[in-house]
Amino acid sequence: MSTISLHDIRKEFPVESGVEVAVDGVSLDIEDGEFITLVGPSGCGKTTTLRCIAGLERPTSGTIVFDGQDVTEVPAEKRQLAMMFQNIALYPHMTIRDNIAYPLKVDGLPKAERHERAREAAAVMQIEDMLEKKPGDLSGGQRQRAALARTVVQDPIAFLMDEPLSDLDAKLKIEIRREILNVHKRIGRPTIYVTHDQEEALTMSDRIAVMNDGKIEQFGTREDVYYYPENLFVAHFIGNPSINTLEGELTDLSDDSGRVTVHGETIDFSVDRRFGDRTSGDVLVGFRPQSVSLGDRVESPLFELELLLVEPIDDRALARLEGPEGELRALVPARQWLVENEITPVGIDPDGIYLFDAATEELLATSGGASATEIPTSLNAE
Repeated sequence: MSTISLHDIRKEFPVESGVEVAVDGVSLDIEDGEFITLVGPSGCGKTTTLRCIAGLERPTSGTIVFDGQDVTEVPAEKRQLAMMFQNIALYPHMTIRDNIAYPLKVDGLPKAERHERAREAAAVMQIEDMLEKKPGDLSGGQRQRAALARTVVQDPIAFLMDEPLSDLDAKLKIEIRREILNVHKRIGRPTIYVTHDQEEALTMSDRIAVMNDGKIEQFGTREDVYYYPENLFVAHFIGNPSINTLEGELTDLSDDSGRVTVHGETIDFSVDRRFGDRTSGDVLVGFRPQSVSLGDRVESPLFELELLLVEPIDDRALARLEGPEGELRALVPARQWLVENEITPVGIDPDGIYLFDAATEELLATSGGASATEIPTSLNAE
């Protein structure tokens, strides 16, 4: 049984102007066997949070607890964690066997035992026949597997991974991502994974912590953060292509239905979930690109807008339009006939509406079909 809890972690760094707050009041409870991802833009505090868990940084305040024991002051080498970094850093002069076994050598295990455990870890990663080779003889994917084997061999209470896939090409990312998940399921220990890539977060995680400016904006399942983003930041960050938003005025909102006016046009929608007691006022109306229809597929046009660009993506296309408040994005069938630089009818599915408070940017309500759309995780356009 391995559990990890962070209680109000704050980490400050001294700078010339005073103090820079990298992590600000982060609290998390990670259960045994969970795969947790910390995701967010560069500089949001996710790596610093991971380093605090690892013992590589000491929090300015707050506590870190492993299995009910406070380890905030415990040095990194005594925390029984295995950490995998972006730079896999295999020793080029060592064989793969010795690279995998190196953490066990540091721990003082006999040579025969560490070599046997290295063989077992290599077998898990399907590189057992490469143990006598040097890193330079391996492909990028094989070296990544060797780095994973070196992490697995330590038999830690938890795995920490800091952007381990960021230097890989798209195909290899998918392959190694699958291997990481296979290892996680076999070993059954908590895994805390840091990435800026929301696709990795959505495809790998049991729960996701979306971070921004040193804080956690939302912590929940992939369905939570995608279908019910607690605020506009999460809605924009999770989902590719990114959500559209337009200014609107909410004229009615109940537990069953709502009405909002957007640039003189009225949208009536059924309510899936409602948050708070707001019934009117200024709002931001969110709708994902897959809820937008164009051209001859529009039954009831809401706008007529200029189509700027159509980018094919697999069996779909990302259309960019000149919206009333800047670019508006639509995800449409790739074979639909659309002409760039012409005016086209635009419709918004009322079952794909998200309402955010215009002042606080917090989620007020979602429409009846918002949670029925598929979570897209393989689009390259942004």
